Amino acid sequence: MRHIISILIENESGALSRVAGLFSARGYNIESLTVAQTEDPSLSRMTLVTRGSDDIIQQITKQLNKLIDVVKLIDLAESAHIERELMLVKVKTTEKTRAEIKSMADVFRGSILDTTSSSYVVEVTGPSEKLDAFIAAIPSGDIIEVVRSGATGILRGEKGLHL
Repeated sequence: MRHIISILIENESGALSRVAGLFSARGYNIESLTVAQTEDPSLSRMTLVTRGSDDIIQQITKQLNKLIDVVKLIDLAESAHIERELMLVKVKTTEKTRAEIKSMADVFRGSILDTTSSSYVVEVTGPSEKLDAFIAAIPSGDIIEVVRSGATGILRGEKGLHL
């Protein structure tokens, strides 16, 4: 099962390395990872996506909680949450395909950020499944490059990950 683990971590050098080391030492895979400073400059919020059974995820969270840099964490998959990912896709275009790509970007509520005589850069934001569907809708030979941010998420309602 896919899990999104959101971690409040001290904003210090080496903290990310210790988390990644924990995963690699135990043979767990990190599918995506995003990290940024929070409203408190001494803390960062790390969001990582991994897969595993409930027992494996429980083991991961126990090990993460033992790390000195980890202040607090939550598995977003256990509660109602909002998840988003950002993707930039560079697509080959011709006079014939420009309108089609523009229309597809509109259907997926994407934005064309850059145009040249032979390409568009399209920004699409949403759940990972939406981004996958956008890529599937573009002819594979027309995709020049794909850059994805990785998932990030937040709990719905008044609950949250804070001190």
